[in-house]
Amino acid sequence: MTEGPPTWIADLEADAPDVVACWRAADGTFEGLKGLRRELRARVDAGSAARILAQQEAIGNALETALAALPLSALDAPGGEENWNVAQAFAHTTAARRFLATWASWDAAGMWPEQAPPVVTPSIPGPAAADVGQLLGLLEKSRVAIRQAAGRIAGHELDRCLLDHPLVGHLRCGEWLLFIGVHDLMHLEQLHRLRASLTQGQHA
Repeated sequence: MTEGPPTWIADLEADAPDVVACWRAADGTFEGLKGLRRELRARVDAGSAARILAQQEAIGNALETALAALPLSALDAPGGEENWNVAQAFAHTTAARRFLATWASWDAAGMWPEQAPPVVTPSIPGPAAADVGQLLGLLEKSRVAIRQAAGRIAGHELDRCLLDHPLVGHLRCGEWLLFIGVHDLMHLEQLHRLRASLTQGQHA
């Protein structure tokens, strides 16, 4: 009998179906990256910024819930990314939400800086000693940034964006707004795996 998807992703899919579909397409391979780009292209159309924003709000709620479910000691545990701990990985996630959305919206609004344009550097950890309060504060900053970005991107979802990612390449402005959630789910999965391993250890 085939095992179904984890409960957390099945629950989230109801509120963020486009994000979950794109996340499933990105399987960590070159073919997965092509599949991800196809899904992003298929799920972003003119006027879709408000729909995507609603899904990003659901992802933000899921990140907050997953962080709250971990014991405080878990913030120092391996975060599933390079040699980062959980605090570093979570803060990195909030920074990606904040800056990718903002940069894509700058381009959509004609605010792209000609001098020293933004450069995406995916492997930057957050502060290692951040506590839950600080991490939740960073998450709230990312929520505000995404809301502002969605407002700028609205009506420009299909505009090609100058923002360049070393793995994904160039996307349209609305596709960047959707891609943020895909990156979030990669790290959200790590949090759920950590919680599952801690629970199994307690039972053992």
